[in-house]
Amino acid sequence: MNSVSPSAVQYMVSGGAHDDKPSAQSRHHNGHGPVPDGIREGSGEPDEVDRLKAKFMSAWNNVKYGWTVKSKTTFNKTSPLFLLGQSYVFNSEDEVERFRQVFVSCVWLTYRREFPQLEGSSLTTDCGWGCMLRSGQMLLAQGLLQHLLPPDWRWSDCHPLSDVDFEVLKPRSPSRPAGMSLPSFSSSWTSPIPQRDPSPGSIESHRRTPEQCSAASHDPQVEALHRKVVSLFGDHPSAPFGVHQLVELGKESGKRAGDWYGPSVVAHMLRKAVARTAEFHNLAVYVAQDCTVYKGDVMRLCESPLTERSESGGTGWKSVIILVPVRLGGESLNPSYIECVKNILKLKCCIGIIGGKPKHSLFFIGFQDEQLLYLDPHYCQPVVDVTQGNFSLESFHCNSPRKMNFSRMDPSCTIGFYAQTKKDFESLCSAVSEALSSSKEKYPIFTFVEGRGQNYGLEGQSGGSMDGPANIFSCNRMSRNNKRGSTDEFVLL
Repeated sequence: MNSVSPSAVQYMVSGGAHDDKPSAQSRHHNGHGPVPDGIREGSGEPDEVDRLKAKFMSAWNNVKYGWTVKSKTTFNKTSPLFLLGQSYVFNSEDEVERFRQVFVSCVWLTYRREFPQLEGSSLTTDCGWGCMLRSGQMLLAQGLLQHLLPPDWRWSDCHPLSDVDFEVLKPRSPSRPAGMSLPSFSSSWTSPIPQRDPSPGSIESHRRTPEQCSAASHDPQVEALHRKVVSLFGDHPSAPFGVHQLVELGKESGKRAGDWYGPSVVAHMLRKAVARTAEFHNLAVYVAQDCTVYKGDVMRLCESPLTERSESGGTGWKSVIILVPVRLGGESLNPSYIECVKNILKLKCCIGIIGGKPKHSLFFIGFQDEQLLYLDPHYCQPVVDVTQGNFSLESFHCNSPRKMNFSRMDPSCTIGFYAQTKKDFESLCSAVSEALSSSKEKYPIFTFVEGRGQNYGLEGQSGGSMDGPANIFSCNRMSRNNKRGSTDEFVLL
């Protein structure tokens, strides 16, 4: 058993301009975009035709996402890498091992195929349109891991990193050509995914020893919680945070299966999904409105009524996931915000950023130098039946880390934070405010203010509407100088 390495997960797609939406011709010719109305239920066509069209699209997308380009991600041995608030310098094998345990423990959620049909359509896959939903799922999953599992938890199945290399990139050595990699610490760090047989060179020979995995948790109860978190995102209608439920919630904002979803809309969908899940009565999700986190609203959301405190025996405070939809520029990322984004990703309270590069949604979890570290949902895998007691976890963890330059980052994104206690929330406000002050721009990415927002409502449990692209864009006050562009919608090839 091994976690999945998508062989760089680099798909043969081309870039393009930041169009609001591609033309109908381009959508139909490349098979990667909204589903034509003709295959939706109620279109008047026979069900058999609908099913045939859905199967054709699924097959076409599987072909598209089956093409990969073999490449390695290079990590600098001399400069720090930040992952989910922790710093790593790859100057020793122990440090690489520490990074590996944390990275592989992240929940990786990707395109799936052959899952139960989505209501209101003939779709049985989210290939080509569900990448932002998957990125949002990964953000929520990271918050749930921090909410439910011990701080030092690591996935007990210790798998080697794949398709990576470690180089001394600066200062450049005069004795060797630029770009020539130094010998790896261990062959297991750069070898391809081993086969599953127990012969020499197989996964069994690469698996870490108990001593090497000392930081990993082997507590059966903790591992059961890990499996439970993954099952919440299963691809079947009953999973509270699965694609089926998210698509249903998207209908409230006019979205349908096969449509594009922006990072702001997904933030509100995640908020509603958590609010409707009874087993998370001690967890709340707050979505900032107009790039402002109103402390009074968060306090009111997290402070449990006296009746709930007595019934649950709790402390009277709900843990909170704070989601902040922002716009970091006009048609492209404003370089002035890069240092600010770096400082935010250095914080332990940050659980990641859902965004991506133009036409390609990604989940950012760290950075090194001028490159972002991310998990990529654009890898189509067969559905896994998470209702089975001992379902396989290997396809929900990635051991092939990937990076991209900050300059390629799409300016539309949603930043996530987690605070377990009231004291944690107060510390979060201070730490994030300090990180935001590093921006060279006159206006910060977002702000924390006392009091409550004007549009706050108890029903929504956070301010704002499901769709507020104009509000997102007003965060950095650039609308007077730039066209609106793809403010909230991610355009997919």
